[in-house]
Formats: sequence, C-alpha cells, structure tokens
Amino acid sequence: MKNFSELGIKSSHRVLSGEKVKIRHILNRDILVWDYRIEKSKFPKNKSGMCLHLQIEFDGHKHVVFTGSDVLIDLIKQVPEDEFPFQTVIVQTGEYFEFT
Repeated sequence: MKNFSELGIKSSHRVLSGEKVKIRHILNRDILVWDYRIEKSKFPKNKSGMCLHLQIEFDGHKHVVFTGSDVLIDLIKQVPEDEFPFQTVIVQTGEYFEFT
C-alpha cells in the first residue's frame, strides 16, 4: 500500500504564509508583493463582494494583508504571473487604495 506522499498529489490551493497585518500598517511603505489570492468575501462591503489576500514582505518578514479594495483587486489581476515578486507602495487616494 502506498503512502499519500508517494502519490505525487499537490494542493491547488495557494497557501499564503506570514503574520496578518492591517493595510493601514503598511500604507506608504516599500513592500514586496510575493503572491495573492482573490476569494469571495465573508464581509462584502465592496461592489465586487471579493476579498484580496496579499502575501507581502517588509522589514525582512512575510505578512498577509486582507482587503476588499476593488481597485487593488483590479490592479493585481493585471500583473503578469512571471513578474512576481514586485516592489510597490500602497497609498490611499481619497477613499481607495492603489499601488504606486
């Protein structure tokens, strides 16, 4: 009988690791964006009803940020997969967030 590890099955679920931080804690700071996931929000407050999970790094540590920002969701979808990780700063313009 085979062990599960011998079956060569890999999860299709993208695991994002790191301590959770609030987006206000990283505003206007240089960060590296390593990966992301977009899922249906548990607390839909935005038009899309989706939630962006960003795996980022700053100060040498990986973190995860959750946001319902439709602007950030739209922008991150446009980044080619082979361009990760990328450096950016998240800024607040009026009532929405954007990458610079």
